[in-house]
Amino acid sequence: MKNKTVVAFVLRLSVLTVLYFFAWIFGSLAVAAQFPDTPSEPGLVGELTGLLILSLLNSALIMGLIYSSRWRGWRLVLLLGLAHYGASTFITQVETWYFLTELTVPAALLPGLFLMGLPVSFGFIPLAVLICGKWKAEKRNDENLNLVMPGRQLITKLAVIAVIYLMIYWCAGYFIAWQNPELREFYGSPGEITPFWEHTLTTFVNSPGLVILQLLRGILFAVVAMPIIRGSLVNPWSTALLVGLLLAVPHLSHIIANPLIPLASVRLSHMIETATSTFIFGMIVSWLLHRKHFGLKDLLGISLGKL
Repeated sequence: MKNKTVVAFVLRLSVLTVLYFFAWIFGSLAVAAQFPDTPSEPGLVGELTGLLILSLLNSALIMGLIYSSRWRGWRLVLLLGLAHYGASTFITQVETWYFLTELTVPAALLPGLFLMGLPVSFGFIPLAVLICGKWKAEKRNDENLNLVMPGRQLITKLAVIAVIYLMIYWCAGYFIAWQNPELREFYGSPGEITPFWEHTLTTFVNSPGLVILQLLRGILFAVVAMPIIRGSLVNPWSTALLVGLLLAVPHLSHIIANPLIPLASVRLSHMIETATSTFIFGMIVSWLLHRKHFGLKDLLGISLGKL
């Protein structure tokens, strides 16, 4: 029976990898005509190999999210689809809009970047739920305490999460991505790197919109994680791992060539920066939102003992 289970899992993963690949190709048609002709340096792997790797990783992640959820049927399809679209497309492309519309993204392309994730999130995921055998409703009598807390505490935690995201985002951006001279030049800051505190103060004073945007993105990431946390059947550590991967895996797309970020070293720096920072942040979000905390002492006790 165990061997049959492994074989069934491998077959499902293989089928879903192929379906994900074609869903991604279908979504890319939304931007094909508007994509710039800017030459791009080769990626870490070839385009076909990279797409297959990304299809495999994303399919495995989505299978993990499906099997670990208490939700089933249309409820699972809708909640997981929204969470996946938010993490993999919407929140990511908001930053594309902010940073790249003045550099490599023409105005006609921007709407397509938000549309291209729809086939995977709302076409592929229903098929994945069906193939994984989680379509039919099932009555559950277990008590679900995930994300159960007073509204005031939830608002407080969202405010804390926003600040934590800004701190992680800013430190990862400076100490990982901004250390690359080619990346600084790409974003219009050639020459020697400015010291951290000077760079931080100058940016916060001259670009307050960036600070507000990242605070809002931190809250959006938490909102995206909520359906996963609320519906999780697995322990807090496993839930945190899945949330971290949900936020981090989309950034692995930098392994293939991309004319929107044509320089290979810039893509690599961004991939290391964003994949690591969002993974850590996702783990923290899961820790903060998984259950009600009665105070700082209780919060720290849970983080050290139970999570």
